Amino acid sequence: MATDDAPPGEDFAQLLARLRDEYGVNDSQIATATGVSPSTVSTWNHRRRQPRPDALRALAAAYPKFTEAEVFAAAGRKTPGPLSPTREERVLDLWRGLTAEQQEIKELELRALNEHNRSALS
Repeated sequence: MATDDAPPGEDFAQLLARLRDEYGVNDSQIATATGVSPSTVSTWNHRRRQPRPDALRALAAAYPKFTEAEVFAAAGRKTPGPLSPTREERVLDLWRGLTAEQQEIKELELRALNEHNRSALS
């Protein structure tokens, strides 16, 4: 089944079921591909937890018939923006221009944003 056939409003557990059918894999194989334990995949299947962005990216990379945008949408999350090498270097250049105190403040802000993104629907 092509990923374009994904039903609107499909949740992550439903996407995992489609993925297992499409690729003929089990939860242990999904766990290995995403760098989590099989029990973590079980919590996703039973809708007790939503995966973190790093696991969503790993899932999309390991099973390319399912796009990153589709995987994130099924988990109820927005796809994080890309960080090209050029953008990364620009950000680092800006960072290097900050005082130690300013760097500490910005780091706290970034941690808060990341935590918000991780817990948005967990």
